[in-house]
Amino acid sequence: MRMLWAIALMILPVAACGGEDDPGANAAPAAAPAAGNAVNGSAARTDGAAGTAPSTGASGAWDLQSSGEGTALALRSGEATTLRFFCPAGANRLLVNVPGFRAIGSEERLSFGSGGDAAALVADSRGDRARGGVSATGAVPADLAALLARPVSASYGAQTSGPHPAPARRLVLAFVAACGRVAAAPPAAPNPPAPPRGGACMMQGSERLTVRALRAVGTEPFWGARVEGRCVTYSHPDDQQGTRIWTRYTAGPGGRGTWSGALGGRRFELRARPQPGCSDGMSDRVYPIAVELFVGGERRTGCAEPA
Repeated sequence: MRMLWAIALMILPVAACGGEDDPGANAAPAAAPAAGNAVNGSAARTDGAAGTAPSTGASGAWDLQSSGEGTALALRSGEATTLRFFCPAGANRLLVNVPGFRAIGSEERLSFGSGGDAAALVADSRGDRARGGVSATGAVPADLAALLARPVSASYGAQTSGPHPAPARRLVLAFVAACGRVAAAPPAAPNPPAPPRGGACMMQGSERLTVRALRAVGTEPFWGARVEGRCVTYSHPDDQQGTRIWTRYTAGPGGRGTWSGALGGRRFELRARPQPGCSDGMSDRVYPIAVELFVGGERRTGCAEPA
């Protein structure tokens, strides 16, 4: 009997190691991680998006603005511009500017586009002093919308900018439409009638002002101003009709002048000084006067000419 108990005690551990009571004996092997969910793999998309590049990102944000000079589509990061497209009004011409490029005397081609599609423009190998970097011009490509529909790059010699996030479709369509207006520049929105010379705008207290009328323009953001005596009519894309501001005019030395007032309860000040060859930063036009505008807590610059 003792022998039988000893044999039974020896058999029980063996059965416990390989018998049906072992919870792992018949278990299925662990499933492999699903593709895309591995710790070091590509994360699987859960939002169903197709992965279209956004119009904002590390490169900045696209901005579309227009004035009587033309329409611009610019990629901006803070105060800096990374890539700029500009169509002068009614000219059937496209200008592409990359401020980060360095001019190369022997290089006269600058290309831009997306994917395998690109268009080549004639670059100014001397550089662009007004806008910075390098600019190139040419006829508006027939497939401009397609060239801007996907992440955009520009190349000049061995230098490359991008790919940058594609502009929003609505911005592309609006810019292409503006570039296509080649028959004639679209008429500007009517401005308020200019005050008659010698009227109230030419009087400051009991003094009759002799300051000449000016037309000022600025870009990025676009703005405009018509100056008549001490009256300044300020306009921008959201107020194309313009708002007349009654200011106090102060003459300065050397043909300088300052118009000080308020708009919406905040400081409004326009300063002008002679500066032959002033560039508005977009078109190739030059002006004889440089202006500085303080409005809405911002400082803006531009150029002016006698109206």
